[in-house]
Amino acid sequence: MSDFDQRAVSVIRGLAMDAPHAARSGHQGTAMSLAPLAHVLYSRIMSYDADRPDWTDRDRFVLSGGHASVLQYSLLHLAGFGLTLDDLRQFRQWGSATPGHPEVGHTAGVEVTTGPLGQGVANMVGMAIAEAQLRTRHGAEIFDHHVFGLAGDGDLSEGISHEAASLAGHLGLGKIVLCYDDNHITIDGETELALSDDAPARFRSYGWHVEELGAVGEDLDALEAGIRRAMAVTDKPSLVVVRTTIGFPATESADTPGAHGYAIKDDEIAATKAVMGLPDEAFHVPADVTEAYRDLGRRGAADREAWEARVAAFDGDRTELEAQLTGTGLPGWEESLPSFDEGTSVATRVASNGVLQALADVVPGLTGGGADLTGNTGTVIKDHGVFSAADPGGRQIYFGVREHAMGAIANGMALHGGTIPVVGTFLVFADYMRGAVRLAALSEARSIFVWSHDSVGVGEDGPTHQPVEQVASLRAIPGLRVIRPADANETIAAWRIAIESGGPTALILSRQNLPVLAGTAEGDVDAGGYVLHDTDDPQVTLVGTGSEVSVCVEAADVLADRGISARVVSLPCWELFEAAPAAHRDAVLAPGLPSLGVEAGISQGWHRWVDDVVAIDRFGASAPGDTVMRELGINPENVAARAAALLAD
Repeated sequence: MSDFDQRAVSVIRGLAMDAPHAARSGHQGTAMSLAPLAHVLYSRIMSYDADRPDWTDRDRFVLSGGHASVLQYSLLHLAGFGLTLDDLRQFRQWGSATPGHPEVGHTAGVEVTTGPLGQGVANMVGMAIAEAQLRTRHGAEIFDHHVFGLAGDGDLSEGISHEAASLAGHLGLGKIVLCYDDNHITIDGETELALSDDAPARFRSYGWHVEELGAVGEDLDALEAGIRRAMAVTDKPSLVVVRTTIGFPATESADTPGAHGYAIKDDEIAATKAVMGLPDEAFHVPADVTEAYRDLGRRGAADREAWEARVAAFDGDRTELEAQLTGTGLPGWEESLPSFDEGTSVATRVASNGVLQALADVVPGLTGGGADLTGNTGTVIKDHGVFSAADPGGRQIYFGVREHAMGAIANGMALHGGTIPVVGTFLVFADYMRGAVRLAALSEARSIFVWSHDSVGVGEDGPTHQPVEQVASLRAIPGLRVIRPADANETIAAWRIAIESGGPTALILSRQNLPVLAGTAEGDVDAGGYVLHDTDDPQVTLVGTGSEVSVCVEAADVLADRGISARVVSLPCWELFEAAPAAHRDAVLAPGLPSLGVEAGISQGWHRWVDDVVAIDRFGASAPGDTVMRELGINPENVAARAAALLAD
């Protein structure tokens, strides 16, 4: 180890103690033990340009164990990504650039938002899928980079990492190099309390290449050699296993569960710095170490400039390439959107697939599929190849029964850039994906989640498969655009919004056929809600979403026969409606006019918009779908009766 290497690693370890100590909060030990490995990645291995952190063909780095964020922040400061020592002094403080867990879009050089363990591992798989597809479609001279990551025992214990690793091995994603910090320590104690897996054997069974380096956590040359051997394997992902001592070289806390959190304080910090040859000074970074590291951070500028020259000379389909990189469609792509005739009947999941298939030809970044429910959910992408180890340019991905990993893989694809991921399963299984969906919203990742079979209309499968609380729970996630279209034409608008907008979109689709209604083709779905049917002097407003909009239309006819005039409002997206001008909301919902909401799900949240609601505040039942809907009150006669009762009250 050179003098610079030794001093740089010591400085990183010093910062890993100082920042949490200043905050009286944080995780010191993992950052300290992984300082040599992270230093090797940032100083010897990865291709990046700190002055241009968004350079497209850069290597990606994912800290799956996001609790060790101070490690990444220390490297980003040293390499010149814009983080200052004052930012490190403000670690975990209000408004700082150094939050407790890394957040993409908040701190330059952070590629994904990690925190819940295992998510980063699955994000890496999504990034590698995006890289492989871009490389295959446009050539290795334009796209050819690796995805590096650090993970610990917690990451590999979470089920999501198993799902993701299994798929990565099956797909032969050779650009993944995942470094496993095998320190045998968790918060509760030694990992042997709850874990006896043979991780290398497990990953080999998934089809990964495994480098078991042993106790070389302090040997930079051995670490570099092991990583480079992994990089040389191009037909399968690689796991690099390194045995480390958590908290090393802390004089008292090393190799203890306490080192996982904030345990190393005043006297021990001073003693540990003395062991490393550092002065007893908080946030000590020698100027020559900073200068040398800044040179390393700018070293990738030559690679970037050479890449820019290759892009300038690119003789492929530049229009398609630019559309992928900007996440847009080809010029005039909106003209390819289909249309559906009023009076026909089609399930919105079927309509959605028709839209997706049309868009696949003109939005080249669209890529994805379903979790073993590809046909059922309408996430089939025909005639564009199936992504596989043999054909990594294919745009149809078969995720298998791996909902949670599928969601996080989609986020990795979206945040990598070059792809617009669309992933699908039944709405009731959104619960399996919730961690990834929440992080999609937090990350503003443009992931498109397709959830079909959206109500008790699922029918015979019964309450285990009939979602009642899922739509309300998804609407509770800030930043997630939840669109439940009333029919095929609203489904077209929903897809256009998903393509044109930033952040994640949830498309909530029906299993059963729904009538294509008059007025939906012109409906203002972009505003979240609009008047679908009106009268000269309405007495009550019926407000529906999804399949219940047609129920409201029929209920309005029943009421008309009884001499009661009703306005019908379609409210497909609460988030867009909330964002619309107050004047629009008032024009649609007409304050002072009695209003009744109708949705085949729980009533939670509805009273912000309406006076009363016909809902299902219980689990469903096993029977034909139309029977379950009728018996649970989702029918025109009951809606009309409830509206009349509301007027009477």
